[in-house]
Amino acid sequence: MGTLIFRINNNTMKKEIIHKIKLGIFVSIGLALFIAGIYFIGETKKLFSSTFRISAMFKDVNGLQVGNNVRFAGINVGTIDGIEIITDTNVKVDMVVDVKTQQFIKKDAKAIIGSDGLMGNKIMNISPGTKGKPIIENNDMIGTTIPINFDDMLLKLKTTVDNASYITGDLAAIMGNIKSGKGTIGKLFMDSIFADNLDRTIVNVKQGTKGFKQNMDAAKHSFLLGGFFKKDPKIAADKKLKEDKKAKEEKLKKAEKQKQKEDAKK
Repeated sequence: MGTLIFRINNNTMKKEIIHKIKLGIFVSIGLALFIAGIYFIGETKKLFSSTFRISAMFKDVNGLQVGNNVRFAGINVGTIDGIEIITDTNVKVDMVVDVKTQQFIKKDAKAIIGSDGLMGNKIMNISPGTKGKPIIENNDMIGTTIPINFDDMLLKLKTTVDNASYITGDLAAIMGNIKSGKGTIGKLFMDSIFADNLDRTIVNVKQGTKGFKQNMDAAKHSFLLGGFFKKDPKIAADKKLKEDKKAKEEKLKKAEKQKQKEDAKK
């Protein structure tokens, strides 16, 4: 009987010890995860590193929130610490930045609100400023650049799409009229009779132009109108140029014949 009671007590103690060990392991893991989480958050928010504060004034923060990241050269170097409305056109944004970055940020640095991806959280981007300028100091106010408003961009894009839709509709209507033979262009492409008439008209115009030129040439050499064309300085100059050219050609021919006779005598 005593041996049985001892065995029961021994088994109960073993179970309690195993339970306590499991509970201790669970609590230790939970505590380790808690500490790791606190460290990760603190590291992200720069709670465990030396920081300095800077501020910037904006007309519109475009959805920027406290806790959003501050980036320099594409690297997270701080967080947004506070946002305060000063007037109806001015919003003050306070930033906490890692002190290691201070040496790279100049007095004329600019801050601009951007997005982490196309639809991501808002972030604050800081440009370095001009090389050779003084380094920014704690609690300094830096300049800002007006951010691109995504809503305005979408509105402009919508307007462009609407205009393109109207233009496409007009082009479709024009092409429909052309296919159905409406209008001058439609008749030109789709009406064979109109196209033949147009071809004949062009041929007649060419023939008429050629006949007019022939008539004008005949008039130049006529007895009645020849004197009129001679008075025209342009016509006279053209005629003189032709005569000079003809005289030179005759002179060259005579010289060539003379040379041939001399060569024959030799």
